[in-house]
Amino acid sequence: MTDYVDGYCERVGPGLWGEPLNSLSNLAFLVAAVLVWRLADGDRTGRLLAGLIGLIFVASSAFHLLATRWAAVADSVAILVFVLVYAVLFAREHWRPRHAWLAAPGFLALTVVTALLGGGLYLGALIGLAAFAAVLAFERDAYWTHFAVAGAVFALSLSLRTLDRDVCGYVPVGTHFLWHLLNGVVLYLVSRALLRP
Repeated sequence: MTDYVDGYCERVGPGLWGEPLNSLSNLAFLVAAVLVWRLADGDRTGRLLAGLIGLIFVASSAFHLLATRWAAVADSVAILVFVLVYAVLFAREHWRPRHAWLAAPGFLALTVVTALLGGGLYLGALIGLAAFAAVLAFERDAYWTHFAVAGAVFALSLSLRTLDRDVCGYVPVGTHFLWHLLNGVVLYLVSRALLRP
């Protein structure tokens, strides 16, 4: 679990600052966490979301600073926990509360299926954002636009994440840092849509 991981274009070698832009761009998650905390204004759901975004900041920072397998696992787990908790919270607002817990295994199943079909681990999240936008649009809820915009931003960030290794010859720093910056925006938008300030 302490094996060195060199998975990004920007990484120039082992050591804390082997990925300076990827490491610094994690601050987008910290900014999103602080903004959501302030938006929550004492609301427990908002504080939970802010705390989970803060966890993503810590885990992703650890991964891009340390570049070890255990940090990569922590990074993925932090993202997965946010997505699963968010799916349940969204379902609780729009379905019968006693059935809301089904959103977590439902999302896990979607993630596994899309990964097996070659869509990677994040395609399920993109489909989820589109589904949330569709549910709210059907309910004529004005917040559907938050999910539509979040979905568009996430589609762009996912494309940039996917292109990272392919552009190394042209863009030595890669594009992964843009994945962080844009996902900070996505996390803020979806949290705002749930909290409805």
